[in-house]
Amino acid sequence: MSTIRMRISPAGDVLDVKALIRHPMESGLREDKSTGEKIPADYIQKLVVEVNGEEVMDGNLSEAVSKNPYLNIKVPGKKGDEVKISWSSNTGDTDEATQAA
Repeated sequence: MSTIRMRISPAGDVLDVKALIRHPMESGLREDKSTGEKIPADYIQKLVVEVNGEEVMDGNLSEAVSKNPYLNIKVPGKKGDEVKISWSSNTGDTDEATQAA
């Protein structure tokens, strides 16, 4: 099951892409209240958005981004184009989702 949910609204030659990514985005600074031990860092480092296989956004995230990040971007494209969002974390986890506009 993908961690990425997308909603894409075409408007002429622009796609309004909204995505919610389920991820804990742990900074490594918080403590587990029950044990008092630090919760290990686990956050998305790299986020890439492609339209029809062409990269339109390459972003670097950090531990400062909140849990379950929400992304809202406008990218060039039209109805029927394929949008792909992929991410990788500092722990080596990855995910991707593709959806037609």
